[in-house]
Amino acid sequence: MTRKILGFLFLVPVLFLTAACDTALTVGSKTIGIRSGEFIYMDGYLRATYTFPPEQVWAACEKTLTNLKATEVTRIKKIATGTFTAIIQDDKVRINIEYVEKNMTAVAIMVGPSGNNLASQLIHERIGNFLRAQ
Repeated sequence: MTRKILGFLFLVPVLFLTAACDTALTVGSKTIGIRSGEFIYMDGYLRATYTFPPEQVWAACEKTLTNLKATEVTRIKKIATGTFTAIIQDDKVRINIEYVEKNMTAVAIMVGPSGNNLASQLIHERIGNFLRAQ
């Protein structure tokens, strides 16, 4: 009986942690977090998956960088992946694009040397706006 009670007391906080809007887990030097079920934060990168093919996501990322007046933009495009590096307001921005499956593309964004969650989320919002406008 006491074992069931102890198990229940352990389970309740775990359920609250996983049901919360913002959850983070740090193991060693790796940090993983989930924000509102749509973003995953891992090692400074804020990752989201879009239901658009990679070509459209690539174009939306280019428009976003142009709209944000990015300088020193470098593009590396391969078959299933692509990378942008740029400078926006004195911060280095890295955008990684990865094919997931048909009409699904993952985008991971890191702003600054160790990641700025808010700035990355704002860039994701701009990318999403350009994708919805297409």
